Amino acid sequence: MFCFQCQETVKNEGCGVRGVCGKTEETANLQDLLIHVLKGIALYAEKAGQKGPLDKRYGRFVAEALFATITNVNFDNDRITALIREALAVRDALKKTCGADAQDVRHDSAVWFSDDAGEFAKKAAEVGILSMEDPDVRSLSMLLIYGLKGISAYAEHAAVLGFEDETIDRFLMEALASTTRDLGIDDRVAMVMRAGECAVSVMALLDKANTTAYGNPEMSRVRIGVRGNPGILISGHDLKDLEELLKQTEGTGVDVYTHGEMLPANSYPAFKTYAHFAGNYGNAWWRQAEEFTSFNGPILMTTNCIIPVREAYKDRIFTTGVVGYPGLKHIPDRPRGGMKDFSEIIALAKTCAPPTEIETGELVTGFGHHQVLALADRVVDAVKSGAIKRFIVMAGCDGRHKTRGYYTDVARALPPDTVILTAGCAKYRYNKLALGDIGGIPRVLDAGQCNDCYSLAVIALKLKEAFGLNDINELPISFDVAWYEQKAVAVLLALLSLGVKGIRLGPTLPAFVSPNVLKVLVEKFNIRPIADVGADVEAMMQGR
Repeated sequence: MFCFQCQETVKNEGCGVRGVCGKTEETANLQDLLIHVLKGIALYAEKAGQKGPLDKRYGRFVAEALFATITNVNFDNDRITALIREALAVRDALKKTCGADAQDVRHDSAVWFSDDAGEFAKKAAEVGILSMEDPDVRSLSMLLIYGLKGISAYAEHAAVLGFEDETIDRFLMEALASTTRDLGIDDRVAMVMRAGECAVSVMALLDKANTTAYGNPEMSRVRIGVRGNPGILISGHDLKDLEELLKQTEGTGVDVYTHGEMLPANSYPAFKTYAHFAGNYGNAWWRQAEEFTSFNGPILMTTNCIIPVREAYKDRIFTTGVVGYPGLKHIPDRPRGGMKDFSEIIALAKTCAPPTEIETGELVTGFGHHQVLALADRVVDAVKSGAIKRFIVMAGCDGRHKTRGYYTDVARALPPDTVILTAGCAKYRYNKLALGDIGGIPRVLDAGQCNDCYSLAVIALKLKEAFGLNDINELPISFDVAWYEQKAVAVLLALLSLGVKGIRLGPTLPAFVSPNVLKVLVEKFNIRPIADVGADVEAMMQGR
């Protein structure tokens, strides 16, 4: 195997025996094979699209399959193999649609192998990342594919709520197909930048889907202690799953708690109507082993962020959606017009002890663009008066890497006239610090999940407009971003497409970015690695 898609990859070079995430060689290779077949689908989809509108089922499938290959989503080889078989069927259906034009497709996933597990393993070994020998071609291809994985995750969340966009589906196909062609470096860079534009579009679509379904997030104080009732812990990102779980647990005596990236759900008006929605339990995804153990009740994993499961809770953790893990019970998808059936989880919860309290107090969240723009006059006045000197965007991912303590240290070191804008699980490095407020404006403004980095972009663009500036980089905003997996890659590309420059990226630069590609990113966007806390804080306060 070879995998270098996450920030924690071995020696910041690549995992070659077993993934740091826990995935095996077979799992990694099957995921590579799935990506390979998706490229074949994309080539035929391009041809089919020339004959008329593309069936949206194909775009939905490609997005779901890409989502399944994101770090910490699916470790179940049987499920991944089933996706490969389905991909082959989709490929063949599109091939028939293309008719004679199918002969123009030059990609071996379009013509090879039987539906046999042994043949799968043999082919998987031939189509991995290292099959691209040129390091710069490999780098730009994987930067694009990882961005597409993030885009696909957000597209799938929006689709679950009934919001789809054919232009996003078409771009997924076009971009995947481009990785099979002998393109020049400039053309590859241009496609990566288009992925950034698509990332902005898909995050806007998901924002519309979430707020249409559940209302605009509002500033909310979220309890982090526990109550005396049995509980269910929901982790991941899928708000539709949370909605259905809350409906089915109402009146049962079972409380529902959020974990990790589900914390921001506590700020949506639609969810506040449930008296048994008890608050947030725990921290970021990487601490789930200890926190899932102490929770005592069942856990529902709705999207990525599952890690190797421990014996202490393996009999009470459930997966759903694209998530897969060997030996765990999986909740099937909802039937058309119906809901997922969480009755087994609820029945189990009733037999479990209440959660063990691990902390007390409150967290403040709910600062999406609608809420912040409602405070726009106060924010602008605070900047004009000098009460707020600078905004520091510390959004992105958290992880196990010890160097991530950097973000806690930065938060502590920032002067009291700065405001931190955040989204994603990176917030857990500082959202429990007593950083105070500036004239009633909290010094940590939590916009929500990683996809809600869109809100941070909207806020920045509105501030640019309010101050009459021509360039987003003229704002008193610095970007000190943490990354871990492929949704963060999509967010990074989105920021670059909006013209943001001078981003500090950490705790390490991506292993999949070759020296030559890094040179392009540095020259064009002034991307830089994080450094010493004191030096970085001083530089950011000076606008460098």
